[in-house]
Amino acid sequence: MLVLVTTAVPKGLRGELSRWLLEIGPGVFVGHLSARVREEVWELVTSNVRQGRAILVYSSRNEQRLVFETCGDSWQPVDHDGVMLIRRSSSEDGRHTSIRTSKRQQSDDTGWSVAARRKRFRNAIERRHRERYTRGEDQSV
Repeated sequence: MLVLVTTAVPKGLRGELSRWLLEIGPGVFVGHLSARVREEVWELVTSNVRQGRAILVYSSRNEQRLVFETCGDSWQPVDHDGVMLIRRSSSEDGRHTSIRTSKRQQSDDTGWSVAARRKRFRNAIERRHRERYTRGEDQSV
């Protein structure tokens, strides 16, 4: 079994891939290919991907029972003691980091979502009311 996911690749490449694989969604191809044909198809993808990205996943006889390859992406497969993992470069998320930082700077309580802060605030108010009631200060509860 083989799965090939493409993003922002030329239409000609998608047309070429549809000769060998079934396109079950936009840019998602599946099928059964021999190892030789799979390598040829992957070579075709890597040579024509341009500014897009491609991820190839196929069955294999290893611990995870699959192998994956990437092209045009900063996420790279890394072998860690026989287990394949994906390493994401830290420079890739530069724009996302700045957005997150600006959102954190806006909030008074960094590291907490708005919903979590509301819940903590509501719990604190309820706790204060209970404490006042048990001490006899507040009879309105």
